[in-house]
Amino acid sequence: QVQLVESGGGLVRAGDSLRLSCAASGRTLSMYAMGWFRQGPGKEREFVGRIRWSGGSTDYIDSVKGRFTISRDHAKNTVYLQMNSLKSEDTAVYYCVAARYRSADYRRAQEYDYWGQGTQVIVSS
Repeated sequence: QVQLVESGGGLVRAGDSLRLSCAASGRTLSMYAMGWFRQGPGKEREFVGRIRWSGGSTDYIDSVKGRFTISRDHAKNTVYLQMNSLKSEDTAVYYCVAARYRSADYRRAQEYDYWGQGTQVIVSS
């Protein structure tokens, strides 16, 4: 089992930056990748980005490319989501996720085995 705990959400203004953290505990050595999903008000849950735990390569949705960066710290078993140039449409609950295995489509929520409780990000325009 792997437990994920997010932190760092809050209320910011458009154009500001915010960094989310996700601390993993438990059988973290078995993870293939970690990432982030989000769900905005009245919207469907969507994939934001992910990082392969071993190699460190990343994938993002187009709407956050160039603004968001995912990184990880092996020693702390922590993944970060650095969000710059935030927009009102980035307002959402952000969920940290972890996958045990390589997936056919990493953008699908069903490919992730563990989920955090979520942290709210509100961007005011």
